[in-house]
Amino acid sequence: MPGITLDPAVAFFPDPFPEPWASDWGEDDLGLWMGMTLGEVRQVFRWIAPGRFLMGSPPEEPEREEREDREVQHAVRLSRGFWLADTVCTQALWQAVTGANPSHFKDDARNPVESVSWDDVQAFLSELNRRVPALQARLPSEAEWEYACRAGTTTPFSFGDNITPEQVNYDGNQPYAGGEKGLYRQKTVPAGSLPANPWGLYEMHGNVWEWCADWDGDYPNTPQVDPTGPQTGGSRVLRGGSWNSLGRYARCADRLGNEPGVRYRGIGFRFAPGQSGPAEPAGRVSEKSLAEPAPTARLAGQPRK
Repeated sequence: MPGITLDPAVAFFPDPFPEPWASDWGEDDLGLWMGMTLGEVRQVFRWIAPGRFLMGSPPEEPEREEREDREVQHAVRLSRGFWLADTVCTQALWQAVTGANPSHFKDDARNPVESVSWDDVQAFLSELNRRVPALQARLPSEAEWEYACRAGTTTPFSFGDNITPEQVNYDGNQPYAGGEKGLYRQKTVPAGSLPANPWGLYEMHGNVWEWCADWDGDYPNTPQVDPTGPQTGGSRVLRGGSWNSLGRYARCADRLGNEPGVRYRGIGFRFAPGQSGPAEPAGRVSEKSLAEPAPTARLAGQPRK
């Protein structure tokens, strides 16, 4: 079964392009990108085309959550494409916006900002949007995050069935599913310093947990369109694992919830600018639709015609 199905009848090119906030833009082998410059700090965003995928993990995936509802596989359709930062927010960008740096690991300004709560991130995004009004920055939904993390794959990691510390920053003493032990760095690494996934997104696995917009809750077992999680809750979703996590927590499907006021040196975030383009025509989501072959198209964007 393919990891993603795209509808060839839909125009995947974002409209408008470039966005008014973009300082530079272009297209490469991975698709469309835009840059935003604030002072001397630059952040790149990747265009993620709309599509369908299976969210969660199959029952046979090693070391998945014991509670079925936490990772039950279900069909998801994302009807709109979206822009997503190719890295987590760095200390340099956080400081450019707020004038402060709450991070524990301050040896490199390119390191992820960490020790930030969900509430802190909302305040940061509010100030960033005040300074760059057209940006409309937000946290990605949990579904958007996993869709982007998988990048068209169906394996536990976008790199395949297992990972190494050369690909992912995690506790190499605690490998996944019988993998070999390896390096444990015991700290964060600069954003964008490890290999990107197939859609050009860096460190979606490991380095720091990433806040998502959703309240935490068990998954439904029915197909969903543009899911945004429970309406209320006590914890917000975190994804991706961190520098001190076991290998299992870096899986595409792994989920963690924490109170929105929690700060920890293993927690950061990446953000998504607002997207003003048209939605993909609504359609029924089904397991059958996910089994249809994906068209031969660039998954992260299409060339402009």
